[in-house]
Amino acid sequence: MAERGTSDERGRDRETREGQRAKRLARRERPQQRLDQPLERRGRLLPRVPWDNERFGVWSERFARFMGTATFLMGMTIFVVLWLGWNTFMPESAQFDPRALNYTLLTLLLSLQASYAAPLILLAQNRQDDRDRVGLEQDRARDERALADTEFLTREVASLRLALRDTATRDFVRSELRSLLEELEERGTLRPQEPDKAADAQQSRQG
Repeated sequence: MAERGTSDERGRDRETREGQRAKRLARRERPQQRLDQPLERRGRLLPRVPWDNERFGVWSERFARFMGTATFLMGMTIFVVLWLGWNTFMPESAQFDPRALNYTLLTLLLSLQASYAAPLILLAQNRQDDRDRVGLEQDRARDERALADTEFLTREVASLRLALRDTATRDFVRSELRSLLEELEERGTLRPQEPDKAADAQQSRQG
């Protein structure tokens, strides 16, 4: 009995080893996924329909604008009035949405229209919000550039004013020369000019 038990255990060990070996071989044969290569797309249950989001967004904006016009409101009012009038005053054989059923078909159509109109209006509002956000960012960048240009011009004007303060003007040069002449006359280095010569010299300086 002991020999049989040991033989059974050996058989089990051999089976487990063979099973592990088979798993290892299967793992080696299985193609490993590499990180530097994109994964293959799996098959979709439904075919993917090519759709242009930009074109759909433009169409939704046009629809939202049309719903906000007087033409749409008047047309919708006329449609509802004709519908109610036909299904109220016409004979029962000609009515397709009788009053007895509380205009069920009209209620369904209006609910369907509202269920489609609300997402389209929201989409148009989101696109408008995106445009407003872009416009605000552009305005902010433009204002920052204008502020930087204004500060630069202010600094340039201030530097020009400081430079002009150090520049000698004509009146300043005349006053310095006049004071120098007076000082020379006081020292006796320069003789005082006669009235006629002084007048001629003054006219020549003015000319």
